[in-house]
Amino acid sequence: MGRFVSVSKRSVRSRMLGCARLSLPIFPLSVRVVVWPCVLGLSLAVACRRHIDEPPASEGLQPAPHPAPSGPAATAPGPSTATPALAVSATTTAWPAGFRFAVIGDFGDASPEARRVSELVHAFHPEIVITVGDNNYPLGAADTIDRNIGQFYSDFIGSYHGRYGKGAAENRFFPALGNHDWYSDDAKPYLDYFTLPGNERYYAFSRGPVDFFALDSDPHEPDGTNSESKQASWLKAEAAKAHGAWQLVYMHHPPYSSGPHGSTLETEWPYHAWGIDLVLAGHDHTYERALIDGVTFLVNGLGGAHEYGFRGKVPGSLFRYQAEHGAQLAVATKDELRITFVNVDGVHIDEVVLHHEH
Repeated sequence: MGRFVSVSKRSVRSRMLGCARLSLPIFPLSVRVVVWPCVLGLSLAVACRRHIDEPPASEGLQPAPHPAPSGPAATAPGPSTATPALAVSATTTAWPAGFRFAVIGDFGDASPEARRVSELVHAFHPEIVITVGDNNYPLGAADTIDRNIGQFYSDFIGSYHGRYGKGAAENRFFPALGNHDWYSDDAKPYLDYFTLPGNERYYAFSRGPVDFFALDSDPHEPDGTNSESKQASWLKAEAAKAHGAWQLVYMHHPPYSSGPHGSTLETEWPYHAWGIDLVLAGHDHTYERALIDGVTFLVNGLGGAHEYGFRGKVPGSLFRYQAEHGAQLAVATKDELRITFVNVDGVHIDEVVLHHEH
């Protein structure tokens, strides 16, 4: 049985479909990527088995509707960002069965955009929410944290003592620290607000078929952030004894990013060697998918703060988007992990499907 890559593109005018196939060896873990119909009837779908030499499946680049303040517009042309005719509502989509979790990043500014993202997340009906940092702009202060987080997600937060409802009977909100969360009193407002496992700065927990590892990628982390640090040794040991079908790492500073902040050398750890299947991050207010050393890396910083543009393209980057805010919904079973980025208009922008083969 061979490995195949199929690329199909629907013409805006004729809507005719063309395909190309390539036969290569297969590997035990497979990944299928789908870029949903999202712009003016343009559809691009890619299905592939994962391999460390995977060629780019799609440039996927869409320019921002206006240049972002902290970075230039996209560096390559893309299709129009006009509202698509084929938008799919997040509330009516028939998602597959499985353990469901949402991912948000760079969301904590109580903006109208953050509110729209929270409404999208609630429409997903996830069992838990994880964040990739910058939960509390601008300074991570105690007097803004409930307004920025609890206002929108109190129903997921355990041991909640804020002013926006009763909170959750059991904690279902698992954030990662971002640089803005560290700006006040060594992240004390954050650590006081949440009740999390371990030392609460970085920690592990399991839900459904997924083992989650939340890292603290900020330079203020006392246990370090590079691959030789105490924190990295902890991850290696925890991942080695994990029993879930999927091992997922998430943090704030992206190991690889084409955004204005760029890649973070300190967090470029040997994830593949340690058995990690997927790495999520934020910091750059973009969405990006990369495949590097056999591991899928996703940047999701479009949770509410203003969008950024892109600066170039890092090696391994397959898809980049920054036209609108959004969140990710992941659905996991013991055989499949499917994670979809949906924007606040309900449009499915990008999807990754990982498979275990028996």
